[in-house]
Amino acid sequence: PLGKKEAGSVRLDAKDGSGKWRKQAVAPIDPLSRTATFRVKDWKDSRDVPYRIAFEQRRKDGSAKERYFEGVIRKDPVDKKEVVVAGFTGNKATVFPNSKLVENVGIVNPDVLFFSGDQIYEDVGGYGIHRSPVDLAVLNYLRKIYLWGWAFRDLMRDRPTLALPDDHDVYQGNIWGAAGRDCGGIKGHAKGGFAMHEDFVNAVQRTQTAHHPAPFDPTPVERGIGVYYGDMIYGRIGFAILEDRKFKSGPEGKVNDWKGRPDHVKDPNFDPASVDKEGLVLLGDRQLKFLRHFAGDWKGTDLKVALSQTIFCNLANYHGGGQQYIVADLDSNGWPQAGRNRALAELRKGFVFHYAGDQHLASIVRHGIDDWGDAGFSFCVPSIAAGYPRSWRPDKEGRPVRNRPAPGLPNTGDYKDGLDNKLSVFAIGNPAKENRKGRLNTLHDKASGFGIARFNAKTGSIKMECWRLLFDAANPRPEDQFPGWPKTIRYTDNYGRKPVGHLPLIKVTGMKNPVIQVKDSKGELVYALRIRGDSFRPPVFEKEEAYEVKVGDPDLDSWKTLRSLKQGVAPSEKILRF
Repeated sequence: PLGKKEAGSVRLDAKDGSGKWRKQAVAPIDPLSRTATFRVKDWKDSRDVPYRIAFEQRRKDGSAKERYFEGVIRKDPVDKKEVVVAGFTGNKATVFPNSKLVENVGIVNPDVLFFSGDQIYEDVGGYGIHRSPVDLAVLNYLRKIYLWGWAFRDLMRDRPTLALPDDHDVYQGNIWGAAGRDCGGIKGHAKGGFAMHEDFVNAVQRTQTAHHPAPFDPTPVERGIGVYYGDMIYGRIGFAILEDRKFKSGPEGKVNDWKGRPDHVKDPNFDPASVDKEGLVLLGDRQLKFLRHFAGDWKGTDLKVALSQTIFCNLANYHGGGQQYIVADLDSNGWPQAGRNRALAELRKGFVFHYAGDQHLASIVRHGIDDWGDAGFSFCVPSIAAGYPRSWRPDKEGRPVRNRPAPGLPNTGDYKDGLDNKLSVFAIGNPAKENRKGRLNTLHDKASGFGIARFNAKTGSIKMECWRLLFDAANPRPEDQFPGWPKTIRYTDNYGRKPVGHLPLIKVTGMKNPVIQVKDSKGELVYALRIRGDSFRPPVFEKEEAYEVKVGDPDLDSWKTLRSLKQGVAPSEKILRF
């Protein structure tokens, strides 16, 4: 925070091709969040560009001196073999200043940093919580978020960073945002809404998301709380940035007919259908509309990934230091189930991989809507510092399992979660049953670490890695990753529905790796993807439906359309020449 007589703006400089500093922009410092945001049009992204942020420090004697923060804006990695995204969640201050983790991530050298939420917890630094007045509450928050920036700044200064605020970032233990509703303080948060003042919430969002690309629809929610959901293209990877808490319904007064916490179901005879009531919201119509657009738009894009706070299931069934068994957790994105299914259905239309955190439990899951595995894959990363451990141990309960994948690890295979959602677990990062002494050893045993996702645009592969907290990235060993990692999938694995048939084979000449869009007779998108190669036989899911298939390249705005195609009807192939 700056004094009233300090400069009210900062300047962005960048080196030109000859190595000289050139002014790019000046931005005012927001007086509440103490942030400055630059928007520079027509940025030349074909080379690495050194930059500096210049601030004029004014002294009491009237003199002034410029201070600088320097880094490099990397070129768009469109020509890289793979784009590497490091994933983090749950930055408990126990491990500050995160020296070993930051060192290891630097050795991995990712292209993008993704923080899925809980960049701070309320107890960071022992500063306590100030909820009002707003200016004091924001100062209280800033001294905590600065420690996050301090720990990770040497990674962030040279890489794009995407950060999504979650519940603890806005001083709530859980958050069901209810489109910005005022929940009347922290005691009413389970009814849905934000406990803190709207100016505080907006200040938090500015500190973490103001540098993101512009939102898909910037219309604020209730009380003028801003939104940040939208897309980013980097290295020909399309990123969908979601807010899976902002619009979500709260459980209290809507579904909880039990005593105790309204989000924790402990009754073993609980009927999951009883909480899947009409009108309950998860992502909400606005974000579903965005995902529908994102799935169909492949301009500049070879692969797609959705980033959000957490995954669309209720995987963790043991909570806390005592590993208390919980039948279902309504803070998870397994609830409401209908909203969860709608989100997964929109994601799979674009063969979208899901990358998230929050659970304090690393996992690889393939989700099911109507059947196991008919939707896409998710990768939930482990906490940076797991203060509150969770685990998934269905084998301990004798829960039925099918199709356990190789290499036959415990607690993997086809299950239903506590909310009756279908899920296929391929890997799980459960904590140790006992923790060693010593702060770092304890956090390591509680399943702390970070994730890496490697996107290969040429082959369409996505490789997931999940690294434990204490390892040497310069000399990694197989046991340094959690059981079940690494795992590689194809992007086409993110659409798992079984087809009833196929349309005619489409062969394309004069165009490399075209985009295929398939729509039904109502004009609704069934799916869209960029194929590898020059031929594709579109699978379809309705026997009597007549489909429209659009083939081309959005980068060139060159398309050809085939109409009224049906499965099993001649001709057996179509040749399209561009």
